Amino acid sequence: MINVFQPALGSEELAAVEAVFSDSWPGMGPRTTAFEAAFADHLGVDPDGVLFVNSATAGLFLAVELLGLGPGDDVVMPSISFVGAANAVCAAGARPVFCDVDPRTLNPTVEDVERSLTARTRAVVLLHYGGLPGEVERIAAFCRERGVRLVEDAACAVASRVGDRACGTFGDIAVWSFDAMKILSTGDGGMVLVRDPDEADRARRLAYHGLRHHSGMSASRSVARRWWDLDVEGFGRRIVGNDLTAAIGLVQLSRLHAFVDRRRNVAAAYDRLLDGVEGVAAPPPAPEDHTCSHYFHWVRLDPGERDRVAAELLERGVYTTFRYAPLHRVSAYGADGVRLPGVEEAAERTLLLPQHQGLSDADVERVAKELVSSVARRPRTRNESRR
Repeated sequence: MINVFQPALGSEELAAVEAVFSDSWPGMGPRTTAFEAAFADHLGVDPDGVLFVNSATAGLFLAVELLGLGPGDDVVMPSISFVGAANAVCAAGARPVFCDVDPRTLNPTVEDVERSLTARTRAVVLLHYGGLPGEVERIAAFCRERGVRLVEDAACAVASRVGDRACGTFGDIAVWSFDAMKILSTGDGGMVLVRDPDEADRARRLAYHGLRHHSGMSASRSVARRWWDLDVEGFGRRIVGNDLTAAIGLVQLSRLHAFVDRRRNVAAAYDRLLDGVEGVAAPPPAPEDHTCSHYFHWVRLDPGERDRVAAELLERGVYTTFRYAPLHRVSAYGADGVRLPGVEEAAERTLLLPQHQGLSDADVERVAKELVSSVARRPRTRNESRR
């Protein structure tokens, strides 16, 4: 089976884990701090605002809490998005308001966001679909003008940029995912960036039980005077990362450039192999100053063909998928009757092909060949059969 997602883990990561075992300290400690600092350097931001957590979803819940969202508040987000963002909003008692997307890029435009604003909108959550930055600059400027907070769900965009500026640095808060399917993987884990220093300080407390001072060993493994004393300044949870996963993350971050280079080459090969194939369309190219992480690579198939093609490819050992199922169709979010034509078109026609740094050239050629073959087997209509 050629997998649609697959991490790249090897001897370097194993050696880093072995070093943690040798130090007998797998919990939050110096490697956690080092990973936060290295990721901050990757983004070009102050490390004081960067926090390693146990998942991007935990980071989204933390963002909602930091912004004080709750009953009576609306939060605009694209319907093509992961459930973590909507769950975080709903769990706080706020209401997600789902906006449309461009059916080719699966990212919202600033006009899509503006159409979904209400008198109660307090925040926008923006996903960078598949690692494409989308209109993040325009949407960030629009949010500032309207006095609306912006959360960037950069789970797919670990290496994405607009010019020299990293995705995740345009909004007020951003989250990245390092789960087992992501480009940079720590098994599970995520990073949070909080731009406001006071909010960043509060985020660290909330991520560790609401404690003002950690009891026992600090992240630097120094022991404070009267280390048993503590003060609780909020009712936080424990969502911090640890040295075991941070050690993996440090190695993965050092390999990130090579990972993205390979994924870029895979995407270019797909575009070349599928160019001009009837019934298969690639998304439009990104603007010249946009750098994509190439987390997803997708094609658009003729209406009614996507599910058949996906099933045939699976039978032939090629795993494909569609992410993310439209959230405005999920009953729990209370969006019954909402019509989003761009989302609905994308949800019927989009197919994600295998895209990861472990793919060989032969794998890519096989995927393309099987896709072309399956598309060519499109069942003929009655009128076509009579010709």
